[in-house]
Amino acid sequence: MADDRPAADTVRSPLDAVTARGTRAVARARRESGQAGRVRLRQLEVTLVIAVQSGLAAALAALLAQRTLGPGAHVFAPAAAVGTIATAIGQRARRTFELLAGVGLGIVIGDVLRFLLGPGPWQTGLIVALAIATALLVAGRGGALVGQAGGTAVLIATLAPVQPGLEVPRIFDALVGALVGILVVTLLLPINPLRVLHRAAAPVFAALTGQLDAVGRALTARDADAAIRALEQLRGVDPDVTRLNEALSGAEEVVTLAPARWHRRAQYRRYARGAAHLELLLLYARALARGSATALQYDEPIPPSLPAAVTRLAEAVRQLQRDCRTGADWERTRQLTRESADLAGRAWAEGVRSFGDALITDLRTADSELLRATGCDPDDANRMVRRAAGAGQAAVRPPPHGHMHRAGRHTGTARARRRRRSRRQASDRHSPRV
Repeated sequence: MADDRPAADTVRSPLDAVTARGTRAVARARRESGQAGRVRLRQLEVTLVIAVQSGLAAALAALLAQRTLGPGAHVFAPAAAVGTIATAIGQRARRTFELLAGVGLGIVIGDVLRFLLGPGPWQTGLIVALAIATALLVAGRGGALVGQAGGTAVLIATLAPVQPGLEVPRIFDALVGALVGILVVTLLLPINPLRVLHRAAAPVFAALTGQLDAVGRALTARDADAAIRALEQLRGVDPDVTRLNEALSGAEEVVTLAPARWHRRAQYRRYARGAAHLELLLLYARALARGSATALQYDEPIPPSLPAAVTRLAEAVRQLQRDCRTGADWERTRQLTRESADLAGRAWAEGVRSFGDALITDLRTADSELLRATGCDPDDANRMVRRAAGAGQAAVRPPPHGHMHRAGRHTGTARARRRRRSRRQASDRHSPRV
């Protein structure tokens, strides 16, 4: 009788199960809060760098304007320097041109209309409206050109009647400030482009790998709600992707313009190639989460190899991040990706239904995209995924060989018959005629 009783350590009460789930939830919340804190710290560091650059540029622009342009307030020079740095991260050369073009456009429109209409409140409103409308027609969108055109038009309409000769100092102040801003970010205080990329890409990598792991756990536990939660988390990564794209643009600007960072060009191109595919990987990860939830809701079979393939994809993305940071070759990332495709092929051979089949297709597409992130040609990436998935299918469901062996035997027999026929013909030719 005692042997028929279950062991005490295998029995878990409902309270124990609830406690275990609560412990896992608390650990997950701590991990996610720690990641969020690290992301905020990275953003704070970038903010401090931009603030120091802006302060240095403002001081140098004010000093240079006083020394070269004569006495006066010269408020436009530091304002243009700060505007060049703080509002044009990654596109400072183009934004500087827009700033100067906006100043010139505002001066022309403001002077012409002030000469025709005269000073006054309604004249100021009309001048500003026409200046902004013209700038929008020229630029096609908002930006530095539109803002500077409107601001310069306000100054010309309101201050020019009181302070004549404001136009030329305004242009030179803007030019000095813009040039000083570019000088600071490219020569005096250039940022480390790879450090910026590491910090900007970290939250995207963390969200992608973490939620792929969550999808794998949801498939293992057959928890459709967990897959839906992972999908919602992946949908909230768009602001991080935007910051990563800005960081890529800023890093490209630095390695292009700053001589002190020219030696980072090869590393930047390598990192940019890997990080540029993260946005598409996020789309495929969302498709995986959505397909997993649908397959579970329809109670379709989930082979054990399928969640393993998703988890292996998460490991490959983590390895991609490490390779980007360390500059190692991509072989380990490619190996893990091929293993994910192999497991996907095994899952298909083990048996899935319609939604599971679509899920495997999305998984193989994500594998191909990840291989492209390592520098593979699209055709080569697709070929590698097909070969790995085919090997996985063959390992579970080997192709029949009997027909091939029979065909070989038939071929060999026919070949033997042809040899015997040729020998008979040869003997007939050489035999004496009677």
